[in-house]
Amino acid sequence: MSEVFQNIFFQYLGWQFFDVPKKLIKVWKNFLLFNLNYFSIPLLIKTLFAPWRKYKVSYGRGFDIGKYFEALLSNLIFRILGAIIRIFLIIIGLFLEVLIIFAGIAVFLGWIAGPVILIYGLIFGFKVLF
Repeated sequence: MSEVFQNIFFQYLGWQFFDVPKKLIKVWKNFLLFNLNYFSIPLLIKTLFAPWRKYKVSYGRGFDIGKYFEALLSNLIFRILGAIIRIFLIIIGLFLEVLIIFAGIAVFLGWIAGPVILIYGLIFGFKVLF
């Protein structure tokens, strides 16, 4: 009977400290990749100075200096607006990425320290009772 107990104990240790931490790291990685894809951070960086929503004002046919500068200024405003919105989204996405990193570290360390905290809590509880 003691062999079965040792077997179960070593299985628990393997599960607690090897199997689940591997899965936690895999889940953590999936959360990080999901956040990058959700905010499309690589794409936002590639298209940083593209016009917002592909808005463009045509320069028209012929050469009219007033119409040319109106189209140039409008297109410049659309590009600046696109850059501002994309920078804002990149900052939010990277901020959430950092939050996911810290949350993953907290969950991982909490999982590893869980048995120690449980044993300490039981000992402290018995000390308080007696």
